[in-house]
Amino acid sequence: MSTHVLHPSPGRHVTLDEHLPLDHRLSKVYRTGAGLMGLVLLAFGILGLIDKIGFFDTRGDTVGGLSTNGALSVLSICVGLLLFAGMLIGGNFASTLNMTLGVLFILSGFVNLALLDTDFNFLAFRIQNVLFSFVVGVLLMCFGMYGRVSGSLPHDNPYWQARHAPTDRA
Repeated sequence: MSTHVLHPSPGRHVTLDEHLPLDHRLSKVYRTGAGLMGLVLLAFGILGLIDKIGFFDTRGDTVGGLSTNGALSVLSICVGLLLFAGMLIGGNFASTLNMTLGVLFILSGFVNLALLDTDFNFLAFRIQNVLFSFVVGVLLMCFGMYGRVSGSLPHDNPYWQARHAPTDRA
Protein backbone atom coordinates (compact mmCIF):
# COMPACT_ATOMS: atom_id res chain seq x y z
CA MET A 1 0.00 0.00 0.00
CA SER A 2 1.52 3.31 -1.02
CA THR A 3 0.72 6.47 0.79
CA HIS A 4 0.70 9.96 -0.61
CA VAL A 5 1.64 12.90 1.52
CA LEU A 6 -0.90 15.68 1.28
CA HIS A 7 1.63 18.24 2.48
CA PRO A 8 5.38 18.24 2.01
CA SER A 9 7.25 16.62 4.80
CA PRO A 10 9.09 19.00 7.13
CA GLY A 11 12.45 17.94 5.65
CA ARG A 12 11.35 18.44 2.02
CA HIS A 13 11.99 21.89 0.59
CA VAL A 14 10.58 22.70 -2.81
CA THR A 15 12.38 25.49 -4.57
CA LEU A 16 11.20 27.56 -7.47
CA ASP A 17 14.00 26.00 -9.52
CA GLU A 18 12.34 22.59 -9.74
CA HIS A 19 12.60 21.11 -13.21
CA LEU A 20 9.88 22.04 -15.66
CA PRO A 21 9.84 20.12 -18.95
CA LEU A 22 10.72 22.47 -21.81
CA ASP A 23 7.56 21.61 -23.71
CA HIS A 24 5.23 22.05 -20.72
CA ARG A 25 2.21 24.27 -21.37
CA LEU A 26 3.17 26.62 -18.52
CA SER A 27 6.26 27.64 -20.47
CA LYS A 28 3.96 29.34 -23.01
CA VAL A 29 2.63 31.62 -20.28
CA TYR A 30 6.13 32.53 -19.07
CA ARG A 31 7.32 33.16 -22.65
CA THR A 32 4.25 35.22 -23.54
CA GLY A 33 4.62 37.40 -20.46
CA ALA A 34 8.31 37.99 -21.05
CA GLY A 35 7.76 38.71 -24.75
CA LEU A 36 4.88 41.15 -24.26
CA MET A 37 6.60 43.14 -21.53
CA GLY A 38 9.88 43.05 -23.46
CA LEU A 39 8.15 44.41 -26.55
CA VAL A 40 6.58 47.28 -24.60
CA LEU A 41 9.89 48.22 -22.98
CA LEU A 42 11.81 47.97 -26.25
CA ALA A 43 9.31 50.20 -28.04
CA PHE A 44 9.42 52.76 -25.23
CA GLY A 45 13.22 52.75 -25.16
CA ILE A 46 13.67 52.99 -28.92
CA LEU A 47 11.13 55.81 -29.23
CA GLY A 48 12.92 57.63 -26.42
CA LEU A 49 16.27 57.36 -28.18
CA ILE A 50 14.80 58.46 -31.53
CA ASP A 51 13.72 61.73 -29.89
CA LYS A 52 17.42 62.44 -29.11
CA ILE A 53 16.67 63.38 -25.52
CA GLY A 54 19.67 64.19 -23.30
CA PHE A 55 21.06 61.22 -21.38
CA PHE A 56 20.27 62.60 -17.91
CA ASP A 57 17.88 65.33 -19.04
CA THR A 58 15.05 65.84 -16.55
CA ARG A 59 12.97 68.43 -18.40
CA GLY A 60 10.15 65.96 -18.89
CA ASP A 61 10.15 64.85 -22.53
CA THR A 62 7.44 62.26 -23.01
CA VAL A 63 7.07 59.09 -25.03
CA GLY A 64 3.74 57.31 -24.94
CA GLY A 65 2.56 59.46 -22.04
CA LEU A 66 5.60 58.58 -19.92
CA SER A 67 8.46 60.90 -19.05
CA THR A 68 11.83 59.73 -20.32
CA ASN A 69 15.45 60.60 -20.96
CA GLY A 70 18.37 58.83 -22.60
CA ALA A 71 19.31 56.84 -19.48
CA LEU A 72 15.77 55.53 -18.99
CA SER A 73 15.53 54.71 -22.71
CA VAL A 74 18.76 52.69 -22.66
CA LEU A 75 17.71 50.95 -19.43
CA SER A 76 14.33 50.09 -20.97
CA ILE A 77 16.01 48.63 -24.07
CA CYS A 78 18.36 46.52 -21.94
CA VAL A 79 15.54 45.14 -19.79
CA GLY A 80 13.40 44.57 -22.90
CA LEU A 81 16.21 42.57 -24.51
CA LEU A 82 16.66 40.58 -21.29
CA LEU A 83 12.95 39.74 -21.33
CA PHE A 84 13.21 38.69 -24.98
CA ALA A 85 16.09 36.40 -24.02
CA GLY A 86 13.83 34.93 -21.34
CA MET A 87 11.13 34.44 -23.94
CA LEU A 88 13.55 32.55 -26.21
CA ILE A 89 14.91 30.36 -23.40
CA GLY A 90 11.49 29.77 -21.78
CA GLY A 91 10.80 27.31 -18.97
CA ASN A 92 11.93 28.01 -15.44
CA PHE A 93 14.38 30.66 -16.62
CA ALA A 94 11.58 32.78 -18.10
CA SER A 95 9.42 32.27 -15.03
CA THR A 96 12.17 33.17 -12.58
CA LEU A 97 13.24 36.12 -14.73
CA ASN A 98 9.66 37.43 -14.84
CA MET A 99 9.32 37.15 -11.06
CA THR A 100 12.69 38.75 -10.38
CA LEU A 101 12.17 41.65 -12.77
CA GLY A 102 8.63 42.08 -11.45
CA VAL A 103 9.95 42.58 -7.93
CA LEU A 104 12.62 44.96 -9.25
CA PHE A 105 10.01 47.01 -11.12
CA ILE A 106 7.91 47.35 -7.98
CA LEU A 107 10.97 48.33 -5.92
CA SER A 108 11.92 50.80 -8.65
CA GLY A 109 8.46 52.31 -8.42
CA PHE A 110 8.83 52.87 -4.69
CA VAL A 111 12.35 54.25 -4.97
CA ASN A 112 11.44 56.60 -7.79
CA LEU A 113 8.30 57.66 -5.95
CA ALA A 114 10.53 58.79 -3.12
CA LEU A 115 12.83 60.59 -5.58
CA LEU A 116 10.10 62.56 -7.38
CA ASP A 117 10.79 66.30 -7.35
CA THR A 118 14.33 65.84 -6.01
CA ASP A 119 17.71 66.39 -7.58
CA PHE A 120 18.30 62.62 -7.51
CA ASN A 121 15.55 61.90 -10.06
CA PHE A 122 18.10 61.22 -12.82
CA LEU A 123 15.73 58.92 -14.75
CA ALA A 124 13.20 61.77 -15.15
CA PHE A 125 10.40 59.80 -13.48
CA ARG A 126 6.99 61.35 -13.02
CA ILE A 127 4.00 59.84 -11.25
CA GLN A 128 2.90 58.17 -14.53
CA ASN A 129 6.25 56.36 -14.67
CA VAL A 130 5.85 55.20 -11.07
CA LEU A 131 2.40 53.80 -11.79
CA PHE A 132 3.69 52.17 -15.00
CA SER A 133 6.51 50.59 -13.01
CA PHE A 134 4.02 49.17 -10.49
CA VAL A 135 1.73 47.80 -13.23
CA VAL A 136 4.58 46.20 -15.18
CA GLY A 137 5.99 44.75 -11.96
CA VAL A 138 2.70 43.17 -10.97
CA LEU A 139 2.12 41.81 -14.49
CA LEU A 140 5.60 40.30 -14.65
CA MET A 141 5.16 38.72 -11.23
CA CYS A 142 1.78 37.27 -12.27
CA PHE A 143 3.22 35.88 -15.50
CA GLY A 144 6.19 34.41 -13.61
CA MET A 145 4.21 32.90 -10.75
CA TYR A 146 1.43 31.51 -12.91
CA GLY A 147 1.13 27.80 -12.27
CA ARG A 148 3.93 27.81 -9.70
CA VAL A 149 2.42 29.49 -6.68
CA SER A 150 -1.15 28.67 -5.74
CA GLY A 151 -3.18 26.69 -3.29
CA SER A 152 -5.14 24.91 -6.00
CA LEU A 153 -2.67 23.73 -8.62
CA PRO A 154 -3.91 20.85 -10.81
CA HIS A 155 -2.46 17.46 -9.97
CA ASP A 156 -0.66 17.17 -13.31
CA ASN A 157 1.27 20.37 -12.56
CA PRO A 158 4.99 19.57 -12.08
CA TYR A 159 5.22 21.95 -9.12
CA TRP A 160 2.26 20.30 -7.39
CA GLN A 161 3.83 16.91 -8.05
CA ALA A 162 7.17 18.04 -6.59
CA ARG A 163 5.47 19.33 -3.45
CA HIS A 164 3.35 16.21 -3.03
CA ALA A 165 5.78 13.47 -3.96
CA PRO A 166 5.11 10.15 -2.28
CA THR A 167 7.47 9.32 0.56
CA ASP A 168 8.89 5.90 1.26
CA ARG A 169 8.31 5.34 4.94
CA ALA A 170 8.91 1.87 6.18
